[in-house]
Amino acid sequence: QVQLVESGGGLVQAGGSLRLSCAASGSIFSINAMGWYRQAPGNQRGLVARITSGGSTNYTPSVKGRFTISRDNAKNTMYLQMNNLKPEDTAVYYCKATGTSSSYSGDFWGQGTQVTVSS
Repeated sequence: QVQLVESGGGLVQAGGSLRLSCAASGSIFSINAMGWYRQAPGNQRGLVARITSGGSTNYTPSVKGRFTISRDNAKNTMYLQMNNLKPEDTAVYYCKATGTSSSYSGDFWGQGTQVTVSS
């Protein structure tokens, strides 16, 4: 099985910064694309940013120029640097990895980390 553990969430004022981390562990054979998703109360979970194993990235338009996704393949870790945060960025942020473990091939999800941006 593969475990994804997010960290780095918290409370920050508008205009501030946070850095989220997602560490994958367990019986990992390979990890392909990884991504950050977020879900605010009353909303569906949606893509924030995604990065392939080769480093190609894409972002939802509302975070372009403010957020940067990166990964360290050697450490099976992904990051999301969030700058110039806005109250509308408030949500639970989830890490997703698409890969293969000893018993499953598909999507793995973390438990989520809360990001709250005050105005």
